[in-house]
Amino acid sequence: MISKVYELLLLRRVRRGEIPKHIAIIMDGNRRYARRRGLPVYMGHFFGSRKAEKVLEWCRELGVRTVTLYAFSTENFRRDEEERRHIFELFKKEIRRLLNDPRTHRDRMRVRVVGRRDLLPDDVLEAIEEVERETAGYDSYYLNIAFAYGGRQEIVDAVRALLRDVRDGKVRPDEIDEALFSRYLYSDNGYERVDILIRTGGEQRLSNFLPWQSAGSLTYFVDVYWPSFRKIDLLRAIRTWQGLRARYYKHPA
Repeated sequence: MISKVYELLLLRRVRRGEIPKHIAIIMDGNRRYARRRGLPVYMGHFFGSRKAEKVLEWCRELGVRTVTLYAFSTENFRRDEEERRHIFELFKKEIRRLLNDPRTHRDRMRVRVVGRRDLLPDDVLEAIEEVERETAGYDSYYLNIAFAYGGRQEIVDAVRALLRDVRDGKVRPDEIDEALFSRYLYSDNGYERVDILIRTGGEQRLSNFLPWQSAGSLTYFVDVYWPSFRKIDLLRAIRTWQGLRARYYKHPA
């Protein structure tokens, strides 16, 4: 009861301030959550996917237009084959759930997957292409799912693509700036600028997630495992960001 009252008060306070445009989340702690409860590891990923659905709902309620979720890194391919198989199967199901969820279409949420697609099985690619095709025209909210993603690899891929265009005469070297380079990243429409980067699970590192996009953003670490992440935790992160923004504009560096 007390926590619910606190959540409502915090929500009221946050809504009085500026709302971040883009929140990125490292959803860490699924496996530890499952092990603590004596469950198979894949159940942690299942509960984590349900939490992601809830957090997306909270973000839309608040008016956060872009959310990027770190679901599976290139380093995660080192995990054992059975766990990878469960993750791919769950990801495919969740992508299709997003496609069939009336809220996706009601809220006009565009869904995109960013990462090394060449590393993914054909059935996963088919599900990705279907949801991206069906939501391509939406422009109210954006969900980016980082899957088979590595931040340094993204920058390398962007440099290669840019160099090809310079070689082919499509881009002049003197035209290159941050805005142009951002268009060569895996996605666009605000993806290149993160306001808040949240990591759950108690680890205080960024794990090669959005190094270009998170420069200058607030990094907010939360001790709870991802399936236990609460609306209060999200609101506290936004409140912290609002406080930093207010101080910056009052006393800019």
